[in-house]
Amino acid sequence: MKRRNVIKTAGVAAGLAWLGMPAIGSGKPVKSKLRVAASSFETHFEAGAPTFGYSGETVKNAAGPLKTTVLLVEDGSKRLCLITSDLRVEILNVNHFLRAEAAKVLGLDPSEVLFFTSHNHSVSPLAEVEVKSFVWYQKSLDELPEVKLFPVGKRFLASLQQHLGKLSNKLEPVTVAWAQGSEGRITYNRKGRRADGSTYFMREEDRELMGKDFSGDIDKEVPVVVFRNEKEKPIAALLQFTGHPVTSYHPENLTIFGDYPSVAADVLSQALGEGGEPVPVAFLQGCGGDSSSKEMFIGGVSRAREFGEMLGQSAVDSLADLKPSRLAGMDYVEQKVGIPLAPLPAKEIILNEIEEMKDFIRRANAGDEDTLSCVGQNFPRALTPKYRGALVGMLLDWNEWALSKYKQGKDGEVMQSLDVPLYVLRLGDVAIAGMPFEPFLGIGRQIRTQSPFPLTIPCGYVNETHGYVTDSANTGDREYMSSFYRYTKFRPPFAKPAGDVVADRAVETLRGFWNERQTT
Repeated sequence: MKRRNVIKTAGVAAGLAWLGMPAIGSGKPVKSKLRVAASSFETHFEAGAPTFGYSGETVKNAAGPLKTTVLLVEDGSKRLCLITSDLRVEILNVNHFLRAEAAKVLGLDPSEVLFFTSHNHSVSPLAEVEVKSFVWYQKSLDELPEVKLFPVGKRFLASLQQHLGKLSNKLEPVTVAWAQGSEGRITYNRKGRRADGSTYFMREEDRELMGKDFSGDIDKEVPVVVFRNEKEKPIAALLQFTGHPVTSYHPENLTIFGDYPSVAADVLSQALGEGGEPVPVAFLQGCGGDSSSKEMFIGGVSRAREFGEMLGQSAVDSLADLKPSRLAGMDYVEQKVGIPLAPLPAKEIILNEIEEMKDFIRRANAGDEDTLSCVGQNFPRALTPKYRGALVGMLLDWNEWALSKYKQGKDGEVMQSLDVPLYVLRLGDVAIAGMPFEPFLGIGRQIRTQSPFPLTIPCGYVNETHGYVTDSANTGDREYMSSFYRYTKFRPPFAKPAGDVVADRAVETLRGFWNERQTT
């Protein structure tokens, strides 16, 4: 493939030959008890498929297949399956359906199957009716609508079952090595702050006003984890990075494409294969609530490919510094964490906002190009006024619900906490904290910096999706990400310390894993 010609492979083979290196604090690398098997497959889409848009858009073009990697990990009697995908496999009813189907194939409990999504936006639904967690708070899982797969969903499920079915017979002993790369060219912090202290969603047109190629406060970490068999051959890898993949995305002119995560994983896959068969690479999305890839809505497929090449090369470069794990085996636990919620905004605020929203929708439906700001939300000119009006219509639903609570005298009878699962995993020296929402950067940083493990990978977008969750410092602001409760059915705003409680629980769990391993 042409891409191999632009990837610098010098030093990769030497970097991969880490088995002869001494482990930190010991004479030799620790032989792991882990056994691993992995496989990857593609799902192809066609023009005309439905989208996740809000005004009837369909897919205009398919620039390439979307990729999925399945990874089965075994430590003695413990097994865990990680499934990473470019597809939107975090949608509540679809996720529960797919986890159950995957578990059947592997003979596992659904709780032992974790779906990670890159949160790629340039994608089509898998089922006729798809329900997100943040619109299902008042109902039980038993009431979820039946999953009726589109033809592409049926193809995806068949491929998933086929590849999962081969994993148990492919399991082989592995050692675990890890490296930490860096990439600061392709993402930016999309939460802007005005002189008056208010915040806004920094769209591409706003980013350009901040100076030459503005990035702001971003996570540059590029963790890479490599699993090698007893012949010292890489058989699977994990790649993580942080930032919404939206360079090729436009909601009103949608092209199917895996954006930069898919390209980067492919680059690393081929480098690890060293000219032979590509190695399955699972991409894990970081805590990207307040960061995006640059050129949102305008970069297109070609620019997304360039960003993917950049990230992939950064991952490949890090392979020269692979470190062997000192610890063996695996730990895993799922826990529940309650994120505190605030009371409803005052009735007067809700009434004033309703009036502002109705006026905005009226003007947007009339084609007013100046419909760019409403109740703290801001919209780019890259979206049509009609689409902007549809987005504000979703906000209006929440305000009318909140007003009804006041009219019923039940404004004090709303949710007081958002209870979410937290998935904490250890593979050798590598710790992973998976969260079923879009965490702000600050949540991931707390986990990473306070963890006792040599490499800790905080991930959002695992299994379900509860929307954006702020860290304490970003709680209470009005821009899109920080006030995402407006798009729910129906959740109050977060209260400080908000998502920090999830970080605290993750760190507490990881310290428990660490302390237990130091005494065994």
